[in-house]
Amino acid sequence: MSLRPKILYPLFSSLNNIPGIGPRTTKLIEKITAPNPFGLCKHLPTNLLTRKRIIKLSFAEKDKFIILPVEVISHKPSRRKNMPYKVVCLGGGVELELVFFNAKSDYLEEILPINKKKIVSGKIDFFRRKYQIIHPDYVVDPRNIGTIPSSEPIYPLTKGLTQRLLRKSIIWSLEQLPDLPEWVDTDLIEAQKWSSWRQSLIKLHNVNFHSDFYLSSSSRTRLAYDELLANQLAISIIRSDIKTHIGKKIISKKVIRNKVISLLPFKITDSQKKALEKIELEMADEKRMVHLLQGDVGSGKTIVALLSMLTVIEAGYQCALMAPTEILSKQHFLTFKKFLKDTDITVSLLAGNEKSSVRKKNLDDLSSGSSQVVIGTHSLFQEGVNFKNLGLVVIDEQQRFGVHQRYLLASKGKKTNVLVMTATPIPRTLTLASFGDINVSCLREKPVGRKDITTRVVPISRFNNIILAIKNKIKNNERVYWVCPLIEESEILNLVNVKKRFESLKNIFGSKIGLVHGKLKSEEKDLTMKKFVSGEISIIVSTTVIEVGVDIPEATVMIIEHAERFGLSQLHQLRGRVGRGNVQSLCVLVYDPPLTNT
Repeated sequence: MSLRPKILYPLFSSLNNIPGIGPRTTKLIEKITAPNPFGLCKHLPTNLLTRKRIIKLSFAEKDKFIILPVEVISHKPSRRKNMPYKVVCLGGGVELELVFFNAKSDYLEEILPINKKKIVSGKIDFFRRKYQIIHPDYVVDPRNIGTIPSSEPIYPLTKGLTQRLLRKSIIWSLEQLPDLPEWVDTDLIEAQKWSSWRQSLIKLHNVNFHSDFYLSSSSRTRLAYDELLANQLAISIIRSDIKTHIGKKIISKKVIRNKVISLLPFKITDSQKKALEKIELEMADEKRMVHLLQGDVGSGKTIVALLSMLTVIEAGYQCALMAPTEILSKQHFLTFKKFLKDTDITVSLLAGNEKSSVRKKNLDDLSSGSSQVVIGTHSLFQEGVNFKNLGLVVIDEQQRFGVHQRYLLASKGKKTNVLVMTATPIPRTLTLASFGDINVSCLREKPVGRKDITTRVVPISRFNNIILAIKNKIKNNERVYWVCPLIEESEILNLVNVKKRFESLKNIFGSKIGLVHGKLKSEEKDLTMKKFVSGEISIIVSTTVIEVGVDIPEATVMIIEHAERFGLSQLHQLRGRVGRGNVQSLCVLVYDPPLTNT
């Protein structure tokens, strides 16, 4: 069932339709947003670049963007492959070097001919007592100075993609936005002083002031309202569709479930028992179950899901568990295999990097029914994944998936029951707003022996104290996560990235440290995580790829660098990666001052 109006189809076409965009650029754009023009429309700027017109370099401030008239004096081609090409200019009688790496000399000689006057723009730097601009963003004739904008939005990038090329693609995509009929109440629009949906989206890409980035800005609140309203309508349609079907009555003697409970190395909590009873009672009803299981990180949602699945399997049906990351799906797979080793239940894993022969066997086992449980990521709802008799779909960290994705997986089986899980705290009113009249179970207890996690806020200036504390933890055979917000260095954001932090910590801890981020191959990530679990390495430097579900009891310290750059939900999830054992755990929020009130 499609939830998308036909008038929006052009926005969801291929990026190849954008003029000047080839296969290479398409792949780069797909790394940062959805693979269609609408994805670019939603890829909002995060900062504003302002350029100051000056006539003399003596007026320039370091690290600020300027617009400056210059006269080209000479060219200094690079002597070696890795050396820069320099163009020497005079700006108001002061020498300025324009620096280019991997540049073509004939091109630079064409746009910057000697003895000619030009207008250049870029970030001013001062290196070895000389003014420099590395890779000017504009070089134009004096008559075209008006083509250099005094301000421009700055977008998140990936390596190999430039601001200018991305901005050009976004402008084209915005031009494809249709004028949709207004669906918001006129009185509300007037009261809030909102523009149309289309104009609001366009305004967010044409910011003039830093206040335009505030969440309370008119354009952002308008789009937020549209998104919530669309989400409610989509959920209403889906729930209406669900209720038109009589569900599968899941009734069993719970022999397998009770056997597994008796073999668990821990005792399930009262909250887990109540949630399990509630879920099983709903599945035994004729109505199709849609249930939300909410519980703090480490509260034991996974074991409740597993025990619910055993009831379904014993009744003759199959189960599927969808996780947001490959790391989490593989961990669930290993956890299930461990707890089900004394049963005849077959568990399959659908991963993105598996061999074709392995994938074919897993798919055949699903369609034949010989595999009772399958675990995977988004690949579970793709074409070619067929079940013999799917009875229960479990969606872990449901907030990571869209309504349409959840619906597609649930529709893999007729009248399939759905269990969604989240660790993100949701007030009852927000739960009702997000999920309609969905039934909710909450796990309010921690497993026996678990201790509260100590959280501390520390400035980066106390880096040496943090290192000393880590050394003491490692001596006690404890493990450490160190999370950074970026994978690679950013031209816009002055933040420490995982690669740089990994190298600096490697100089201190040597071979006891590993690196994990989203750009690594699955095999590399798996190997590093295995070494971390075994204790071969004691520290993992990572991005938020380890944000959800990773369960390693020996990990007791979570360092979050540039914590001020993360959302509250992310911090909550990351902190939950520790405190999984009986040892007191610590979460250190490292910030770069000064901090604002918010």
